[in-house]
Amino acid sequence: MQLKKLLTFFSLFTFTLTHAQWYNPSKVDIKLGYKYSEAINEARSRNYAKALQLLDECIATDNRFVDAWLSKAGVYSEQKKYNQSVETYRTAFRLDSVYFGTFLLPYSIALAGKGEFTESLNAITTFLQRPNLNERTIKSAEYRKKCYQFAVDYQKTNPQGDYVFSPKNLGDSINTKLLEYFPSVTIDANTLVFTRRIGHEDFFVSEKRNGVWSKAEPLPGNLNTEENEGAQTISQDGRMLIFTGCNMQDGQGSCDLYFSYLTKNGWGERMNLGRIINTEYWESQPSLSPDKRALYFAARDPSGYGGSDLFVSYRQPNGNWGTPENMGPEVNTAADESCPFIHADNQTFYFTSSGHPGYGGTDLYLMRKQADGKWSKPQNLGYPVNTIDDEGSLVIASDGKTAYYASDGADSRGGLDIYSFELPVPDRPNKTLWVKGNVFDKKTNLGLPSAVELINLSTAQTISKVQTDEDGNYLITLPVGNDYVFNVNRKGYLFYSGSFSLKQQSTDTTYTINIPLIPIEINASIVLQNIFFDSKKSELKPESMIELDKVVQLLKDNPAVKIEIGGYTDNVGKPADNLVLSNNRAKSVINYFLYKGIAANRLTSKGFGETKPIADNKTEQGRAKNRRTELKVLSK
Repeated sequence: MQLKKLLTFFSLFTFTLTHAQWYNPSKVDIKLGYKYSEAINEARSRNYAKALQLLDECIATDNRFVDAWLSKAGVYSEQKKYNQSVETYRTAFRLDSVYFGTFLLPYSIALAGKGEFTESLNAITTFLQRPNLNERTIKSAEYRKKCYQFAVDYQKTNPQGDYVFSPKNLGDSINTKLLEYFPSVTIDANTLVFTRRIGHEDFFVSEKRNGVWSKAEPLPGNLNTEENEGAQTISQDGRMLIFTGCNMQDGQGSCDLYFSYLTKNGWGERMNLGRIINTEYWESQPSLSPDKRALYFAARDPSGYGGSDLFVSYRQPNGNWGTPENMGPEVNTAADESCPFIHADNQTFYFTSSGHPGYGGTDLYLMRKQADGKWSKPQNLGYPVNTIDDEGSLVIASDGKTAYYASDGADSRGGLDIYSFELPVPDRPNKTLWVKGNVFDKKTNLGLPSAVELINLSTAQTISKVQTDEDGNYLITLPVGNDYVFNVNRKGYLFYSGSFSLKQQSTDTTYTINIPLIPIEINASIVLQNIFFDSKKSELKPESMIELDKVVQLLKDNPAVKIEIGGYTDNVGKPADNLVLSNNRAKSVINYFLYKGIAANRLTSKGFGETKPIADNKTEQGRAKNRRTELKVLSK
């Protein structure tokens, strides 16, 4: 957001400080003083409307009542109406600039709330020069000065350009006079599950139909009880919920993590994640990775870095969750880290912290997964997403730009409501598409539980690895911006090989791919889709190693299997040259397997040149299909 540049207010302030103070609170009319005291009591009870009414009555009686103006400005700040607060403070300043000097600290806070960080820094610097400040006030002012300096420096290095922060209340279908918070969405962004406080905490759900959210209803099934259930994460496919339950009879401590699966009759019974995850301490605010293999959460563990820390647990090969790992000092501080969120791209991670440098209170931060699998250093999301107030949970849709969060904005239906807004471009994760379908036995057509894996073609980094359900159904996310190898594996079957080219093209396409797996038997064959050669050359390109290693693993898992690698070309060039090229390419593949320790008597290569096309050579698309490498089972 482009901040308005104001004329320097404090040049005027410095000049007028030389004037004598005229305002004397002790000389305020007694009856007016009583009304003023009543206003202050209303403000302390958070009856802000009544407090403002009484203060306005005081000002109407005596418009030079400086304390009434100052208190009115303070009430506006409590309501986060920082524009009105700043203007009201400035009215008090014009009345008596010397008396006003005592209020430079709250004035600086109102300025910062409005986004005027240079002016707030000037104000707090002037305030700290005042004599006879007590230690507590100095500590508070120094903290604010550090925050304002951070904000000024951040603006210099991270200009917001034309970005406008414009949160949109999701409306009466979602929000009520009660509190709504902790939004979570499925990958298609059409299902919103959130927590509502109805005396206790329960789950509610809304479906988006034709771009409009339906009226939220209690989550169907057995999860909502008279106890507190909240702070949930819903899996990208919408079939698993992990959430927080506090002081439950089957709990391990104060607050535990639970899970439930979607059934034909709604959500099933809650199940405690067990003592590997839960302790006698506080565990809450889970976020499940899109491949369901990593569970991030906040916990108050005395062995941590202080306050609440962020932890991650990884699903083990047997399906159980592993011992949680503290995410370390790069993430966790002596203060509180909470509200983790891993985006559908499985590469971008958001959380809140009151310990990292920021604007004050709790700010939002992001980290990105690097090529070595480690997280980058936390990066503040900056103003105006972060403010001097506390920011809470944030979730981002698969489009990479639509964010959902809870706020008590000016148009709130009552307390916390759920809002959406567009993230600034630098803070966005990768736009994420998805592929879904069914894995089945090609001979019987029965669904097959299988492993589905997505690998970055250029870095060989596994982006997602999911397990289908018992019927072979799967959903896996596809972050835009890279090319991927797509593999499906099951013991006793030849693996499926595919690819997605999303590095160059920007698309809204989602994919449905039903995958027939071929049992390992004599003469069974598959095309190795991700074996690459340069034109007219037989040297394997580095990107081929991902797929070749899958074949190596297949051969190691099935030590009796013998295979033939067949090379094929299109019809461009001389047939004799194509035959030689296809032979050499098949031999290059065999040589790689030999290098990886596969016995030579299990491997045969053969070149077929252009003699067995599987598509029309008259088109480039057809010729590309004909240029292929096939694996054929000779014996098992």
